[in-house]
Amino acid sequence: MKWLGRRQSDNVEDRRGLSGGKAVVGGGVIGIVILLLNVFGGETGKTVGNALEQIQGGQQQTEAAAPLSKEDEEMGNFVRVVLADNEDIWSKIFSENGMTYEKPKLVLFRGSVQTACGGASSASGPFYCPGDRKVYMDLGFFEELKTKFGAKGGDFAIAYVIAHEIGHHIQTLMGTSAKMREAQEGKSEAQANKLSVALELQADFYAGVWAHYNKENLDVGDIDEALSAANAVGDDAIQSKMQGQIVPDSFTHGTSEQRMYWFKKGFSTGDIKQGTTFEEIR
Repeated sequence: MKWLGRRQSDNVEDRRGLSGGKAVVGGGVIGIVILLLNVFGGETGKTVGNALEQIQGGQQQTEAAAPLSKEDEEMGNFVRVVLADNEDIWSKIFSENGMTYEKPKLVLFRGSVQTACGGASSASGPFYCPGDRKVYMDLGFFEELKTKFGAKGGDFAIAYVIAHEIGHHIQTLMGTSAKMREAQEGKSEAQANKLSVALELQADFYAGVWAHYNKENLDVGDIDEALSAANAVGDDAIQSKMQGQIVPDSFTHGTSEQRMYWFKKGFSTGDIKQGTTFEEIR
């Protein structure tokens, strides 16, 4: 993605260099399973820090603080540019549809973080908290995604994840998330999960819409990086790799095929009215 020298957002809170906090370290396979099963869970703001600690009681802890390297600084600047692009594009789309876009904050952290949705560890994966309308992200997640789950990696994989989480912010602003939670009440677990899948796929669609309006800044291979990340975090791909069997009724985010399809649909159409996942995912 072409990003050097471009506008950076002021709405990034970089907490990676804060001192005095404790962070959960390690976790092995259990930590990775929890991370991938909860990745992109922005609709509820759920965290798994406490669960991880219970499962792995007595695990080593370490200070979260560490000086930022040159690479860390560069990645922070990249994130600020991606967030700025989202601000510009979604402000324009909202204005064209008679709405006002409220810009969210994006928090970079290491190890653990406190949010309006509760405490979270890095094992939670990137997520959106509707309670404070902030996106939370430990950039170490992307190395795990690449090395352990076969995603291509690359800067646009990060851009896709940010755009997906911003998609959850869009859903909060438009009231979609609240309606989904209301619709889940009284439903069976399988039925509630289908609604969750529809919400997640719509966030993928919105990520594609963002990419559609950002074409002038894309490099060759960027879309492939996004699709590779979407493929890696499909429920079926994760379950097959981690537990050796696929249980469709337990899906909460959609299959690899679905996640790629809806991102591509957003990218090809650029029309927010085409994100009809709730009508099509039944």
